[in-house]
Amino acid sequence: MTASQDDSDFDQTIPPQSSLRYDRPYDLYRGIPEISGFTRHRPTEDEDPLGYLDRLRSSTTPEDAITYTAFATEPRVAIQWGLNAVRMTLPDIPPDEVQLMSWVTQWIEHPTTDNRWRTLQVALFAPRRSPAVYLGLAVGWSGGPLAPNDPVSVPEWRSPRAVNAAVLRAVGQVGLAERSVRLARILDLATGLFRVY
Repeated sequence: MTASQDDSDFDQTIPPQSSLRYDRPYDLYRGIPEISGFTRHRPTEDEDPLGYLDRLRSSTTPEDAITYTAFATEPRVAIQWGLNAVRMTLPDIPPDEVQLMSWVTQWIEHPTTDNRWRTLQVALFAPRRSPAVYLGLAVGWSGGPLAPNDPVSVPEWRSPRAVNAAVLRAVGQVGLAERSVRLARILDLATGLFRVY
């Protein structure tokens, strides 16, 4: 092998991938205006993603930072973050939801259409709307047609809204004394998603 082959064959650095839908929060609020219905605060034109997250986190409504994270990140990233947040907040998943959580994980690892449809079907017919069920709905609404013979696609805001509901519902199930600690940990997880954009 020659030196030139070494340089060209092995210099295949992959640039970092963005985990965000938009470069600026301001553009997110213009591109998916439905987010405005779920947050009290609004970004300024010149605010960067991490700066806006930090401002929401230190506001009187830090839950807005959860909503912003769910909407700002790409669907698969948002669902993975939501899954981690739910598992961290509610480590004891009810036995009847373990399989659904497993299917959510399987879709994250292998985001095929079949995995998405199966997860959506289970979530749609679940007897209650738990954090796990909302994550299943987020998977089902993450993009593409709703069913094999149904060409209708879901609005872009439905999946992040479901991720948001999953995380907020999980936080809501924690006792008041623990809630702020759990919220801080979830937002620590979110911060890492905004460092590469």
